[in-house]
Amino acid sequence: MGANYSSTWHEANLSTTPQIKRSQVIAFHSSAKWKLHFDSLKDTNKLVVIDFTATWCGPCKYMEPVINDFAAKYTDVEFVKIDVDELADVAQEYGVQAMPTFVLIKKGEVVDKIVGADKDGLQKKIQKHRAIFI
Repeated sequence: MGANYSSTWHEANLSTTPQIKRSQVIAFHSSAKWKLHFDSLKDTNKLVVIDFTATWCGPCKYMEPVINDFAAKYTDVEFVKIDVDELADVAQEYGVQAMPTFVLIKKGEVVDKIVGADKDGLQKKIQKHRAIFI
């Protein structure tokens, strides 16, 4: 009976752990809220990765779990999800013409960009730009 109780407790704790890790990607549904958030990050050295996506985009759906995994792995990087149909003005501001497009920003400036579902390329650029040079 004690082993069964222990197993249940263990399973309950395992099921809550991934939810905590996946909460790293922030989705914006308002241009005004995005602008406020973006402005708050301009003075930090934190790398921001914007995932420009669309609900109808197959490659975007492929990249969604990849972005969630990166967000759990690179906790010093901010991951943002913006739907191009919802916030077309923000997508236009960054010159997004294909999905998915990943824009990497540091101190308010675009430092890199990846167009397409290039998991390895995105990971290399994240690793390159997240490094803090003193």
